[in-house]
Amino acid sequence: MQHVGMAAIPPAAGPTRALLDLLRTHGNGRRVREALLEGGSPGAALAIAGRWPRDPDRPAPVDRAERIAADLAWLAVPGRHLVSILDPDFPPLLRESPLAPAALWVVGEPARLWAPQIAIVGARGATPAGIAIARDFATALSRAGLTVTSGLAEGIDIAAHRATLEAGGATIAVFGTGLDHIYPKRHAALAARIPAAGALVSEFPPEVPARPAHFPRRNRIIAGLALGTLVVEAGLRSGSLVTARLAGDQGREVFAIPGSIHNPLARGCHRLIRDGATLVEEAGEVLAALAPLASRLGHAIATRLADDGPVDACAATPACGSDAARVLRALAGGESGIDTLVAATGLDAARVSAALVMLELEGRAAQAIGGRWMRVVDGRRSGPETRASGAGT
Repeated sequence: MQHVGMAAIPPAAGPTRALLDLLRTHGNGRRVREALLEGGSPGAALAIAGRWPRDPDRPAPVDRAERIAADLAWLAVPGRHLVSILDPDFPPLLRESPLAPAALWVVGEPARLWAPQIAIVGARGATPAGIAIARDFATALSRAGLTVTSGLAEGIDIAAHRATLEAGGATIAVFGTGLDHIYPKRHAALAARIPAAGALVSEFPPEVPARPAHFPRRNRIIAGLALGTLVVEAGLRSGSLVTARLAGDQGREVFAIPGSIHNPLARGCHRLIRDGATLVEEAGEVLAALAPLASRLGHAIATRLADDGPVDACAATPACGSDAARVLRALAGGESGIDTLVAATGLDAARVSAALVMLELEGRAAQAIGGRWMRVVDGRRSGPETRASGAGT
């Protein structure tokens, strides 16, 4: 595994040092990703890269050595990781993307990137109404079990992160800098809270500052991690439209909130809707549209479990199977929302969400009205609201 801190497990230093040498020498783009996949290990990929024409702009060996030493020191701090695309815990939806980086720097538990995610993005200079909408959707979607992913920017991004944390949900912030550079700096306190239940993620190594060209690159990772992207407010030149386009190009769902024709920040959303994005007015519409892709993610989780034991979209111990059993027992009392299941099982929201994906895939649980969940017994749903409406018969 290449995502452990080097001071903790010295035997990993070899492959991790090779990975760092590869990244520091040749970058974190398509060519390095393909070399890793072709070679099957960082060392083999480094040998492949050694045959490439020399890049005159690459760092001198002494500079690389200093940077790699600093990287290893950074990784030695608990909770900091470097996850290559060869790592079994590299997020599966992002791995599918032709735009995936070769590796991700992560603060927090890397396997939380397996959790079903919704990207919520929008204008930095959002209106108060847009902020309120972002908060409402983030709250409802996180309580329904989705991890909310965004870019820690002003406006819609930070509103989505903050509302998710306030709701007790999990959120992932993708940086356009190294993870030791919080941008903007005033969001440092909120960023420090995120790894407890989510993660901070970047393709850029430590010490990389904010640069304009980095943020479109960040946006492709936001789009690649998530089942779908929700755009709340966006002008016609908003970077959020780039995120939405990248999501659509990767076969993910794109949602947009309509607004007044007199609001310039509604025009980007209206363009997305004209181009085929789904117009949504409430969180339930997002959840319904994401169900097919969430089921495919559940399949990936099941395969990962079968191959190599628990993965922590579940979070290390106990295993997902145990989590699923605990959630299923909690559902025996009737329909329950994510927050109720968290309280009943003692699991965090990400683990409950992952267990519910597994149970739904196996036909043992299903969503009820209002984002709650119920057990399915012999193919039939049970629960007061479903029985009253005649559903499931």
